[in-house]
Amino acid sequence: MKELDRQEAFELASPFPYVLAVTLDKRERPNIMGLSWWMFTSWSPLMIAVSIGHPRYTHECLEHHKEFVLCFPSEGQEKDAWICGTKSGNAIDKFKDTGFKAIPSKTIKTPTIDGVTVSFECKIVEQAETGDHTVYIADVVAMRGNPEKIMHLYSIHYTKLISIGSNGRIKMDLEY
Repeated sequence: MKELDRQEAFELASPFPYVLAVTLDKRERPNIMGLSWWMFTSWSPLMIAVSIGHPRYTHECLEHHKEFVLCFPSEGQEKDAWICGTKSGNAIDKFKDTGFKAIPSKTIKTPTIDGVTVSFECKIVEQAETGDHTVYIADVVAMRGNPEKIMHLYSIHYTKLISIGSNGRIKMDLEY
């Protein structure tokens, strides 16, 4: 074993599941953020946590509306998913500037993205400050998905996206 710098360690730890967090801003306008820092935290009740940097627009949104939808973008959505991870919702309207279509969520006000592999509607129940991020812990209040869209996106050290299916199939050369 050798000592690694952060860049090397993150690259070796890749791929990370790439998800989209949909939030509402203080004007009730939906925003989409691409992220890899999320995890399940409990099976009973089912809970998810996301870690959001303090200067991020999504952080501001979550401080106003304590809910979000965690969406797993499917293969074919990589171009729009990449935009959501590289542009700020403070500067652009990501639903207008991408091909994503907002559809009503089942139980919360924040919309879901149409065509994703799976979405988890979440209500925040707790948060913790962790250095330059806030970890938002949420109850999963609804789950929906498209069983025919088994290929979803993974980030290779935040530099490119690949697609891996729940069947183990991998597609590396995505265009976005």
